[in-house]
Amino acid sequence: MLLLVLPYTAVGVVVHALTWWTQAPAVALWALGLSGLLGLVAWKLHTATPMAAATGAVISASLMFSTFVFPYRPWNTALIPVLVVLVLTSLATRFGRRSKERLGTAEKRHGRDAAQVAANLGIAALLLEPAIQSRLIDSHVLSPPASAPLLIFALGLAALAEAAADTVSSEIGQVLGGEPRMITTLRRVDPGTDGGVTLAGTLAGVIAAGVVSVTGCLALRGGPSLFAISWAGGVFGLFFDSLLGATLERAGWLNNDGVNFLSTASAAGLALAIVALVPHAG
Repeated sequence: MLLLVLPYTAVGVVVHALTWWTQAPAVALWALGLSGLLGLVAWKLHTATPMAAATGAVISASLMFSTFVFPYRPWNTALIPVLVVLVLTSLATRFGRRSKERLGTAEKRHGRDAAQVAANLGIAALLLEPAIQSRLIDSHVLSPPASAPLLIFALGLAALAEAAADTVSSEIGQVLGGEPRMITTLRRVDPGTDGGVTLAGTLAGVIAAGVVSVTGCLALRGGPSLFAISWAGGVFGLFFDSLLGATLERAGWLNNDGVNFLSTASAAGLALAIVALVPHAG
């Protein structure tokens, strides 16, 4: 996932930065400065390794460049939902850590690695690149009024909502959910089993997706459609993640990073289907 996401977004960030430096330097300065600061904070708080923090900073800068509208304000970009994802997942990971350590399911103390960051945030960055947005419109996958920029933002926002929902669901469910059940058979399984779900964890994930969607909607100055589409995509991706875990991951065909990447893609895919197929979605 890292080799797929990082080179593309890094090149895009360089191109965006050089372009905006000649037209509106503030856009480049805010995007690079705030995303770099976010990466530094993630590293200092031990929520990410140095390489993961750098990867997150590049992806955050890419998302900031891809989601602003004039008049430019840095807080009216995807930086805000990315920050919310970071806060929610960090709090959920720390919640009940001693219990998770006894279960052997606690995340490593040095934080997430670069591949994990790319798997969780990469789809949002890829889909919101202006070049890909243009292809979706030019290929008539999206057509007016559904091709309005704010509704294209729903694709990336849905992916971010799923990324938060997946981590929060898993981390909270291990502590409060009791004995999980396999999503495909409803049989009881041990905590941490791929494809195992709990009611408490699922509800926490749905709420986390909603929080990311509503804050992203406010930051991007969207309406109820942007919120509803991105939240629906995030919740769909949450269940799709568990289904992949119960099937392909347990069979050894996918690792956790692959599951996360495909789950965020499924969230964006549902958002795209709604925007493209539902009349008057905008």
